[in-house]
Amino acid sequence: MAGNETHYTLPRASFDKPAKLLIVVAPYYKDIADNLIAGAKAEIEAAGGSWEIAEVPGALEVPTAIAMADRYSNFDGYVALGCVIRGETTHYDTVCNDSSRALQLMGLQGLCIGNGILTVENRPQAEVRADPADQNKGGGAAAAALHLIALSRKWGGQKKDIGFKPPSETILLAGDNDGSHTA
Repeated sequence: MAGNETHYTLPRASFDKPAKLLIVVAPYYKDIADNLIAGAKAEIEAAGGSWEIAEVPGALEVPTAIAMADRYSNFDGYVALGCVIRGETTHYDTVCNDSSRALQLMGLQGLCIGNGILTVENRPQAEVRADPADQNKGGGAAAAALHLIALSRKWGGQKKDIGFKPPSETILLAGDNDGSHTA
């Protein structure tokens, strides 16, 4: 059983300059969402960061809100929270797959996102995973976002020259190997 497994958890990320995160939550199951939020807020605050919350109607809207916030705001990272419980139709599969895929694609483009959208078979599974005193998946999603922010700050320094060279540099013409001609 997953609840009895032991696993390694990275040490909490630390920052010279506090991180600012947006928690985007779909409170469709309000009590579960509230627990996810509590875990996320506690983890962000423990790392010395700050947070804001944006609510959206459902899990499919979480990635859209994050993309909008990335375009129009100045957050260092994002925590995606919500819960999808399997029902009688394939809508569950669509919501789980599409929300997860959209978040992953934004992450591959450089956004620092912790995915805490629960995808479960039933309410008891969701309750255990959301509970900050139990599996604390909201805190885990915030920790993931914080670790990605730390990596982006570590690797996000001055980039090497990209593109065209300044016009003052000598450019070799086709067939000119000694550099005696300039463009």
